[in-house]
Amino acid sequence: MNRIRGRTAVVTGATSGIGEACARTLAEAGVRLVLVARRGERLASLADELEATTGERVLRHVLDVRDREGVAGFADRLEREGVAVDILVNNAGLARGLDAFQDGSHRDWDEMIDTNLKGLLNVTRALLPGMIARDAGHVVNIGSVAGHVVYPMGNVYCATKYAVRALTEAANLDLVGTKVRMSSVDPGLVETEFSLVRFRGDRERAGRTYEGVDSLMPEDIADAVHYVLNTRPRVNVLNMLVMPTVQRSPYVIAREEVKR
Repeated sequence: MNRIRGRTAVVTGATSGIGEACARTLAEAGVRLVLVARRGERLASLADELEATTGERVLRHVLDVRDREGVAGFADRLEREGVAVDILVNNAGLARGLDAFQDGSHRDWDEMIDTNLKGLLNVTRALLPGMIARDAGHVVNIGSVAGHVVYPMGNVYCATKYAVRALTEAANLDLVGTKVRMSSVDPGLVETEFSLVRFRGDRERAGRTYEGVDSLMPEDIADAVHYVLNTRPRVNVLNMLVMPTVQRSPYVIAREEVKR
């Protein structure tokens, strides 16, 4: 049964990886889309493509979730246009660097904290009150296995993802008595631009992350998000940890030749 057809979903970080896969999966499910991302050309291309395939308008908004005033402006735009948000997929996030704590870069730390944590807070704070007022809605935060188990030199990135898990659990306590749900979907190793971003465009180093690993693909996480959103209203999936079969912890992975 499709319980989310006709609903309206905001997806942040929608122009690549998990965000793009979520946009495509939700479009296939008949969900009206509001896509948010920093890269305007990619955003326009994706929105135009989905409009052509679904016949439905796809609202697009160029936004860096770290920009609190920009997020407020986005929320104002939705209100002006009469868009009531039923679903929020907080996907925008990144990792920067892979350094021992004592060698870490303040620049990298700030970018991860401002995007993964403050960005999520900015968007959720702007849209959650409307859901509460309507007593309906579902927020899905894209976390990470790094929010469950730390790994060597992942210190601050792991800390941001632990914070996302804590916020999801804490917000659920605050939402008791409402019909608004909040969930997190926490992936293990997923082959996206994640490592390319982490290593600031070093393709050789990024490629080694996925070498010989039958890793998850963005579509696998989009399927998980779809499942969480499509559960019966009485069901709240607080947390879903999704790992590739070859990975059983952040740093225990079976590597072999992979043929896709």
